[in-house]
Amino acid sequence: MRAVRITVAALAASLALTACGGGGSDDSDSKTRAGGACAIGDVDVEAGPANAAPAAGDSGNLPVTVTNNGPECTLKGFPEIELRTADAAAAVAPDQAAKATTLTLAEGASTSVTLTYVRGAAGAGSLDVSTLRVTLPGASESQDFPWSYGPVAGTADAPEASFTAFQQAGD
Repeated sequence: MRAVRITVAALAASLALTACGGGGSDDSDSKTRAGGACAIGDVDVEAGPANAAPAAGDSGNLPVTVTNNGPECTLKGFPEIELRTADAAAAVAPDQAAKATTLTLAEGASTSVTLTYVRGAAGAGSLDVSTLRVTLPGASESQDFPWSYGPVAGTADAPEASFTAFQQAGD
């Protein structure tokens, strides 16, 4: 399946609220671009390609990759991930074993989380997901990706899905 690559302008803007500051102050509320939060237009987010679950009851995986295209920047904590239907938004929780991290990305460096989900049967007891929504840590803006991997088992209050902490990609 073809990966969706989107430049994220709005997502990175709010990272300044949660990432480590790189300015002249040690105050964690003082956030700047120099070694701090990823700046608008300097981060690409890609969802996929997926290892889609072939049938109801099977598990599938979808990587969500963040690539820094500017100077060194920082991601702190977990992203917010939602599975969206026409009528509802189901918040996906981090895997129980995942631990929030602070990750500094050099220019060109990437990190990713992996969303794991259980494919549901069409109809009751499943979410007819049409969109995956990703919000980077501390951001208020989000990025949507089309979902073409079938229904997800569970309900809007309890989707059968979870994701990993950010993992450094490459070297």
